[in-house]
Amino acid sequence: MNSAHPGPSQRADGQDMKKEGQPGSSSSSLAYGVLDVPPWYLCIFLGIQHFLTALGGIVAVPLILANHLCLQHDPLTQSYLISTIFFVSGICTLLQVLLGVRLPILQGATFAFLTPTLAMLSLPDWKCPEWTLDASQVNTSSPEFTEEWQKRIRELQGAIMVASCIQMLVGFSGLIGFLMRFIGPLTIAPTISLVALPLFDTVSDGAGIHWGISAMTIFLIVLFSQYLKNIAVPVPAYGGEKKCHTSKFYLFQAFPVLLPLCISWFICFVLTVTNALPTDPSTYGYLARTDTKGSVLSQAPWFRFPYPGQWGVPTVSVAGVFGIIAGVISSMLESVGDYYACARLVGAPPPPKHAINRGVGIEGLGCLLAGAWGSGNGTTSFSENVGALGITKVGSRMVIVAAGCVLLLMGMFGKIGAAFATIPTPVIGGMFLVMFGVITAVGISNLQCVDMNSSRNLFVFGFSMYCGLAVPNWVKKNPKMLQTGVLQLDQVIQVLLTTGMFVGGLLGFLLDNTIPGSKEERGLVVWNQIQEASEETLKASEVYALPWGVGTKFCTSPFFQRLPFWPPRGPRGTAEGDQSQRILGSQAAWRESPPGASETRM
Repeated sequence: MNSAHPGPSQRADGQDMKKEGQPGSSSSSLAYGVLDVPPWYLCIFLGIQHFLTALGGIVAVPLILANHLCLQHDPLTQSYLISTIFFVSGICTLLQVLLGVRLPILQGATFAFLTPTLAMLSLPDWKCPEWTLDASQVNTSSPEFTEEWQKRIRELQGAIMVASCIQMLVGFSGLIGFLMRFIGPLTIAPTISLVALPLFDTVSDGAGIHWGISAMTIFLIVLFSQYLKNIAVPVPAYGGEKKCHTSKFYLFQAFPVLLPLCISWFICFVLTVTNALPTDPSTYGYLARTDTKGSVLSQAPWFRFPYPGQWGVPTVSVAGVFGIIAGVISSMLESVGDYYACARLVGAPPPPKHAINRGVGIEGLGCLLAGAWGSGNGTTSFSENVGALGITKVGSRMVIVAAGCVLLLMGMFGKIGAAFATIPTPVIGGMFLVMFGVITAVGISNLQCVDMNSSRNLFVFGFSMYCGLAVPNWVKKNPKMLQTGVLQLDQVIQVLLTTGMFVGGLLGFLLDNTIPGSKEERGLVVWNQIQEASEETLKASEVYALPWGVGTKFCTSPFFQRLPFWPPRGPRGTAEGDQSQRILGSQAAWRESPPGASETRM
């Protein structure tokens, strides 16, 4: 297919691209654009790379929940929860890429739901009995123990399913698109930046398990993604006139995350076999061993198919629903920011309103499915993988389709999924240190449309960012200072004020819309031109239109065109020359086209 994107790399069959399009012509060059389709074998490997990038975040949520579900001493059930969240994340990823916003964004477990979940499970009615904390008293096969943890996850299921309906309503009704009139760069920038900044403590704890292993992982990722990305490696190839021959392939640009993870994992394995790493669990560096989670691998079944209601019929409580709704609000703000960041990184036009409406609605549907399947969590756009797009320079959505299929397989083949959970903690921590740095930079880059010489804008952004870090830190240390006596209200306040991206985004939104300032100064003129141009470009219709001719060949009646999440029938505008001039002028602020960008047939 044809795709105009900056600086593509190599053909899969070894034939060189145009010389001016070789990697290295620009720091923002893409190996594959959003509409490009790499060879199937590259899609698989690149999809596995995205799966590995999301692995730490996906696995972390059920492992954290296990302690509050009374499953501390039941690793087999923990592996079932991991397999379930893998399976649901695969379904939601395919729904989002094929029917949702249609950008290459992986869907996975959300930390926005984790805080209200832990608050709900900390209530006196849901605290684990003392006998479940003693391994000698726990019989994991007894009906009493099974009912003890299943009644908690059923309560959690019901809260997630009810709260997800709110997200579906906001998305499919077009309400989120209406709110985008008032959400500009000064709201989006602190929201995205504060996704990663508050996690520095957690990431440093993971990397600090063994700083030597973490530093090695960081060094390899930086080396491959920044220093060796323009070096072509000769690889064997077959086909064409020469039959068997060698072809140049930009290996380090295509796999800057997968290769370091595999190398670090192998080195940890060698250090484990030779007992170079400590064998005492209380010794520093023990969790860098590859055999610390061996029990999960040995007990997990080879094949297990998760299904809705596998833990029983969900139950609902008001306290749980209100708490999860707070998480839904934060998740939606984060996702909208992720859409813009992803579009910027993969060379796509900024998402139009109908795509944002559809994306948020599909995410709500994904949370509903995650609740029905009993994953113990919802799903959202994975910011870690948005950061991975900036490093790998591979923006093809077919790669994310492959990643979704990999997640589905990992969810059904329990033994293989459990094997990936044995990646040492410091390796994951080192990878996240790099990824979260990229995410923070992507958030700040939204300010390029804003006049940052304005004292008004400096105040709005700086104050929002600082409060997004300071307020959650104070609330976590002083939870009793905000108690109103109403349990449900206390939970909502606690969740909202301890979520940095919500605090920073809300302050940015309020200050940007109340402090006097011109639209040019606030960046709204260019911002709105970008959105309007996105509605009109042929590239936008290719990227964000529904697949299989839906809306263009089928379902083209006026009724469907009035739906807020339905794409327009075709590019709108006047003369082609005027439209092109307007698009080029407005999108210049969105992303700079590097020299050598050309129409390339992939």
